Amino acid sequence: MPTLTIDNVTVEVPQGATVLEAAKQAGIKIPTLCYLEDVQAIGACRVCMVEIEGARTLMASCVTPATEGMKVHTNSKKAREGRRTVVELLLSDHCGDCQTCNRNDDCELQTLAHDLGITDITYPGEKSATHIDDSTPALIRDTGKCVLCRRCVTVCNEVQGVGGIFPQGRGFSTVVGPAFSHDLDDVVCVQCGQCAAVCPVGAIVE
Repeated sequence: MPTLTIDNVTVEVPQGATVLEAAKQAGIKIPTLCYLEDVQAIGACRVCMVEIEGARTLMASCVTPATEGMKVHTNSKKAREGRRTVVELLLSDHCGDCQTCNRNDDCELQTLAHDLGITDITYPGEKSATHIDDSTPALIRDTGKCVLCRRCVTVCNEVQGVGGIFPQGRGFSTVVGPAFSHDLDDVVCVQCGQCAAVCPVGAIVE
């Protein structure tokens, strides 16, 4: 069982535990966005980045194994600045219609921005193409609000075993949705609503 130090708190964790799990055990909160407890983490959003002594770059705590003697700083200047930049970049490609969104005041991205003191769009410019899919009676998908966290992909594929949603494209052209840009009524979606339940923003709603 490795013993590590997180923000000057010593904690012993089971072999195979991640830094995020170790921090939680120590009572230290690390912000997350793509992470789903008890489901395989993918480190897609990088919001949970922390500074680890000896590491050249900030590390995503949800996918970094805790090791013996590791010294972690979750709230150092470097970690805070890295986290802030990640959220600013997410906001720069987000539709931003908070007042009319049904997740207003219950949005994890909105909460992160508030906690980090972000009030303006730091990186204005071209936004990704958007599409509203209201083809099914149960779900509405708005790609303009999607932050590419892949929670919906994880729960649809790994938990429900349906496999109706996938990440497609690369870089600025990345889209999360049914294959070949189909709408939900053209794929094997069973309209269970689990994707909407785990979406941190308003990209998929019931």
